[in-house]
Amino acid sequence: MSDGCCGPAAIEIEQFLAPAQADALPIVVIGAGPVGLAAAAHLAERGLNFLILEAGQQVGASVAQWSHVRVFSPWKYNIDAAARRLLQAGGWTAPDADWLPTGAELIEDYLAPLATLFSSRLRLGVRVSAISRLGYDRVRTTGREDAPFLIRTEGGEELQAKAVIDASGTYLTPNVLGASGLPAYGEADAALDHALPDVLGADRDAYAGRHTLVVGAGHSAATTLLALAELQDAQITWAIRATNASRTYGGGEADALPARGAIGTRLRAHVDSGRITLVTGFHTHALTLTDGQVTVLSRDPSGAEQSITVDRIVAATGYRPDHSIASELRLDLDAILGSPRVLAPLIDPNAHSCGTVPAHGVRELSHSESGYYAVGVKSYGRAPTFLMATGYEQVRSVVAALAGDWEAAHDVQLDLPETGVCSSNLAEAQEQRVGLATGISGGLLATPLPLVTVGGGDGEGGGCCG
Repeated sequence: MSDGCCGPAAIEIEQFLAPAQADALPIVVIGAGPVGLAAAAHLAERGLNFLILEAGQQVGASVAQWSHVRVFSPWKYNIDAAARRLLQAGGWTAPDADWLPTGAELIEDYLAPLATLFSSRLRLGVRVSAISRLGYDRVRTTGREDAPFLIRTEGGEELQAKAVIDASGTYLTPNVLGASGLPAYGEADAALDHALPDVLGADRDAYAGRHTLVVGAGHSAATTLLALAELQDAQITWAIRATNASRTYGGGEADALPARGAIGTRLRAHVDSGRITLVTGFHTHALTLTDGQVTVLSRDPSGAEQSITVDRIVAATGYRPDHSIASELRLDLDAILGSPRVLAPLIDPNAHSCGTVPAHGVRELSHSESGYYAVGVKSYGRAPTFLMATGYEQVRSVVAALAGDWEAAHDVQLDLPETGVCSSNLAEAQEQRVGLATGISGGLLATPLPLVTVGGGDGEGGGCCG
C-alpha cells in the first residue's frame, strides 16, 4: 500500500505458493458446452491437470435451450478432432457424418458421451461469480504472473487455478430489445421471450391463437417466424430496424448451405403472401402493458413514431459478452466489440462474414493477464461471425500454448467445408424426413458464404453460420 498520494507504492512480494505447488494446480475450464468440452479433450490428450465448472445442471446447458432446433452443418464439421479421438478410443460410434443434428442430438450423441470421459473432472451446477489473482487486485503488478488465479463461485467456494479457459458463452446475456443499444422504457417489466422458443413443441400453447411480435433480423428471428407460420390461428408481426429484409432473406437457392437458403426463401414467401406482417424501420423505444397485452412504441432517429399492440414478444436481438466476472483481471478488450483487441479486426462484422474470418489462436486471444483466455463465442464479443469449428481451433491453440508447445500453438489452421460441400440433395432428403433445418441463431447474409459451418451470436439477430 502506498504511504502517500504522489509516489510509487512500496510493493511487498508475497510468495503464496511454492513454484511446484502452483504448477500442480488445475487449469480451470468455465463452461461445458461444445467449445469448453473440446478444450477439456485437448487438455486430456496433453496430460494436463484440469477441472471443468459448468453453471447448468447438465453439459451443453445452453444448447439444451434450443434442443428442438436443427443446425445447418452436418456432423462431420461439428465434432472437435481431439474429442473424436478420445471418444473413438473408448468404442464410441460417430453419428452419420452427413446428418444435420438438432441441439438435442448434439448433446445426446456427442457432448454427453464426451463428458463421461471427464466425469471426475467435471462439476455441474457451479456458477463462477468472480476471477482474480490470489493476493492481487487489478492494480498490483510485481510478481503477478506467478500468483495463481483465484476463482470464486456463487456457492461461496474459492478455487485456485494455474490458468483459466473461459468458455462460458453469451447465451444468458442477450442484447436489449431497445434501439441504440439501450433498454426500451418498460422493457424490464415486460415478459419477453428469449430467442428460439419451441413454438411447435413445448411452448405451443403460449403462441397458438395469439399475436406475436418477433424483433430481430437474424436466424433466430427467421426460425421463430417460420415456426409461428405453422400455427394457423397465430397472428405474426416481424419488426426490423433496416429499411428492407434482404439481409435476412439471404442468398436463397445460391446459398452455400441449402438448408439455410431455404429459410430465407420461405420466409420471403410468407411475407409476400401477407401471412407474416413485416414492419421496417422499427426502433423499439418503449413498452406499455395494458390488459394483458403489450404496446410497443417505435421512435426512429428522426422522431417518427409507430406502435404495435401484441400478446407476446420474442426478442431475437442477439447477444453480448459479460466480462464482469473478470473485472479484477487485466483484459485487453476492443472498445467496440468487447473481444480481445488483437482479434477484433479479424472478426469485425463491418468487414467480415463468418466465412471470411481467418484462423486464429492463442496470439489473438491473449490479454495482458497471462494465463486467462476467453474462447468460443464469448471471445467474439458482439461480433456475429463465430463458428463452432473456429472455437475448436482456438482451444487447440490455447491448450498447446499452456503445454509449452508454442510451435503448435502458433500453427493455426481452419479446415472448413468449401462452398457446395453440403449438397442440396442431402438437405432436401433430410428435410423430407424430419422437416426444415433451422439455425442455432445466426444472421442470413445477403450474399452466399464461401465457408460454412455451425455458429452463434448477432447484433439484431444471432450468429451468421448456424
